[in-house]
Parts: sequence; structure tokens; C-alpha cells
Amino acid sequence: MGTHRYEVEVVWTGNTGSGTAGYKAYERAHEVRAPGKETIPGSSDPAFRGDPARYNPEELLLASLSQCHMLWFLHLASLNGVVVTGYRDQAGGTMAEHPDGSGRFTEVLLKPVVTVADPEMRETAQALHEKAHSMCFIAASVNFPVRHEPTVR
Repeated sequence: MGTHRYEVEVVWTGNTGSGTAGYKAYERAHEVRAPGKETIPGSSDPAFRGDPARYNPEELLLASLSQCHMLWFLHLASLNGVVVTGYRDQAGGTMAEHPDGSGRFTEVLLKPVVTVADPEMRETAQALHEKAHSMCFIAASVNFPVRHEPTVR
């Protein structure tokens, strides 16, 4: 149907005075910005000299997958008469490093816990997770499995 374009600005803020003169000479600090939105403080994973107080790209990838699944699930729930009163997800992923220092995600597991208003709708809600997964733009765009183990209360 339509084509959608997205843009963000990523600005490195980790120059401590000598730029990238050495591997340990700079911070991995950066900011993710978009007009009219709060700035997201970013860094690399602490395993790669990053700041543990800032979001790293791996966490943001997990967040994107989790958000996409949740938003599709809530949409499908509303279309199917399932009143959702609570939703949370504890997403996790595995990334494997290669000998040359590169790496890739090998799997992500979403573990949404959904609360529904009517206990008789639990089965319907459970089934909607499969459809939400098939509709998620982000999950359809990655080259590794995105699994889900939902709980409906």
C-alpha cells in the first residue's frame, strides 16, 4: 500500500579531546535524536567499552522488536473484542561474536505477559500473538528468529 520513511540523527558526543587517536582515547557516548522528541542517550555495550547507564544498539533492537509486537497485538486485540488491561514484555536476545570482532544476533525471545479484562478471552488473546508476530514490520525485517512465549492472565 504505502511507503513510509523514517529518519533519526545520531550524534557522537564521546570526543574527550583527542578524537579517535587510540582505542581507549574516546568514549562511545552518542545521542539519538528526532525532531520534537526526547533525546535517547546511547553508548556501546559495556563489553565494548560502553557506558552501562546509556542504551546500547542491542537493547534498542530488542526494544523495537518488543514494541512492534506489542503494538500489533494491542491493535488485533481491539479488533477482536479482547479488552487488554495490562501488557509487559521481558525481551531477551542472544548475540554471537565472530573471531574478527563482528557479530550477529542469533535469536530474540519475547515474553509478553498480558492481562485481559474477561477471563473467557484468554484463549483468543493467546492466539492473537501468532498473528501479531506475522504482522510485525521489524520482526519481518531481521535475519534471525524472533520467538515469543506469551502468558495471558
